[in-house]
Amino acid sequence: QVRLQESGPGLVKPSQTLSLTCTVSGASIATANYFWNWIRQPPGKGLEWIGSIGDDGNRYYSPDLNGRTSVSRDTFKNHFTLQLSSVTPEDTSVYYCARSTRLILHTNVRRDDFESWGQGTQVTVSS
Repeated sequence: QVRLQESGPGLVKPSQTLSLTCTVSGASIATANYFWNWIRQPPGKGLEWIGSIGDDGNRYYSPDLNGRTSVSRDTFKNHFTLQLSSVTPEDTSVYYCARSTRLILHTNVRRDDFESWGQGTQVTVSS
C-alpha cells in the first residue's frame, strides 16, 4: 500500500519560493512505470496539474506556470519535492502529491487520473 504525505510551510510571503516535500512509503519512487506528481486546487477551482518526475528522473512541467516550477527527487530518502518560485497570492491553494501510471501533460486534471494521493496541505501566500 503506497502512502504519500506532503509537508512544508503553510504560509509563504509573496515573491518567495514555495517549497514542499512528498514523503513516500510502501513503494520506491524509482520503481518503473510510475510518475510522481504535484497537483493543486485553488479555492473554488478545479484540480491543476503542476509537474511531475518519472521513475527515470525525467521531469515534466505545466507550461501555465511559466517556468517557475522545479520538481526534484531523492531516491535514497524516497521523497520528491516541489519548488515554486516568485509566488503571488494567486498561488494560494491546497497542494497535493500523487502517483499516476500515465504521464500527465495537461493542466486540468481529474482525481481519477491519479491512483494514489496524499491528504493535501494548505499553502497560503500572504504578507
